[in-house]
Amino acid sequence: MKLLLTALLVAVLIAVLFPAVLSWMARPPRTGLEQGRMRPCPDSPNCVNSEKGTDREHSIEPLPLKLEARQAWALLKEAVALEGGRILEEQPGYLHAIWTSRWFHFVDDVEIRLDKAEGLFQVRSASRAGYSDFGVNRKRIESLRQRWQALQEEAGR
Repeated sequence: MKLLLTALLVAVLIAVLFPAVLSWMARPPRTGLEQGRMRPCPDSPNCVNSEKGTDREHSIEPLPLKLEARQAWALLKEAVALEGGRILEEQPGYLHAIWTSRWFHFVDDVEIRLDKAEGLFQVRSASRAGYSDFGVNRKRIESLRQRWQALQEEAGR
């Protein structure tokens, strides 16, 4: 009985402390633009980026505009909210939002930059903690893409 109680206590402590330790270990986000572009992804496979010059492992397609930039921007912000993101920073042509996982409260940063010259939105999604994200950031951007395209099509009718 004593062994069972000890094991239970250890399990509870791990369950409570594990997320706290991971939050403490999570690196602060390096977000924002460098020379008008989003920062490159780190070597770890927990980031995707649509900026030109991104290596194959981290590369993802940008979001093409089908509407006027101002209307597309408003719909993009709506898509971010509908997909569970919370916008932390918005500047003309730049948006920084976060997604927080349900169980361990991992935080991922999503950045979006209006690329007027190319007529699209460049996107970057990166985990703050850990090495691998099991494809979560790529799936997030693809889900955001689908939501945003549906909103654009609906608005274009």
